[in-house]
Amino acid sequence: MIILTGVSGFIGSCLLTDLNVHGYNRDVVVVDDFYKLYKDKNTDDKTVREWMHRDIFLEWFEKTSQKIDAVIHMGARTDTTLMDIEIFDELNLNYSKRIWQVCARREIPLIYASSAATYGDGSFGFDDDHAIIHKLKPLNPYGESKHQFDLWALAQEQKPPFWIGCKFFNVYGPNEYHKGRMASVIFHTFHQIRNTGCMKLFKSHRQGIKDGHQSRDFIYIKDISDMILYLLHNQHSESGIYNFGTGKARTFVDLAVRTFEAMDVPQNITYIDTPEDIRDSYQYFTEAKMTKMANAGYTKPFWSLEDGVEEYVRQYLKGNKYY
Repeated sequence: MIILTGVSGFIGSCLLTDLNVHGYNRDVVVVDDFYKLYKDKNTDDKTVREWMHRDIFLEWFEKTSQKIDAVIHMGARTDTTLMDIEIFDELNLNYSKRIWQVCARREIPLIYASSAATYGDGSFGFDDDHAIIHKLKPLNPYGESKHQFDLWALAQEQKPPFWIGCKFFNVYGPNEYHKGRMASVIFHTFHQIRNTGCMKLFKSHRQGIKDGHQSRDFIYIKDISDMILYLLHNQHSESGIYNFGTGKARTFVDLAVRTFEAMDVPQNITYIDTPEDIRDSYQYFTEAKMTKMANAGYTKPFWSLEDGVEEYVRQYLKGNKYY
């Protein structure tokens, strides 16, 4: 039996689809806040053994004697604009600690969601080498909560027999309709073009970087799912914290141009000043170092930005469809 938390969310729901495709059906227990009905379409037509609300899951998990083959813990509060540290402590830090402790005690493999937000402004690069993790300084409480759990996990003497912390970079793809302002740049680009016929990008306020040439490591959700399932099935890999990106940064101009093309709309890009309240902390570059994943034996090519945006726009966003 596999436990999947955060199943109603973006990554969790797509991962459940792929688990079903790989034959995991009546042996998956899924966990989330199922009172949030606006996420329901993410889990329509999916097969599970049991739906369990997050408020009762921990007590059940700590007491059950059922055989559990692995826990995939994707549940988290992910709002990077929220400043309420207590909420992040409760949902991202303490909740995750209790899951870890049961997995360690019962020798259950654990894969959990960390975040590239832990890298902060990128001053120390984007290398998932454990030796630099303690130096990182996240820029918001969400990133800090993920960082604190990573540090706590590395410091534990009692660990699950196999564990992976997934530092997700800029993930995009179907099933993020509910995320609002936290949805991917591609999602917002599509809707801005559809509503206005143009796309506004931030000007550059840094010498040597052109307007719109700020760049990110954009990764398609299907690559994320493939990597998680690979590690789930190849537990001979080294445990630890792994980057989940493509290893290739692309500019916002690249993203916008490809979105216009996928929508069959003439390009119309304008530039606006980066708001002053985020200008000093705004990231101009992120790019995951993917050596550790390659050393784990993962060789599947990543979706290119061109192919990923085209599929996302044409097969999902245009028809408001789910994966």
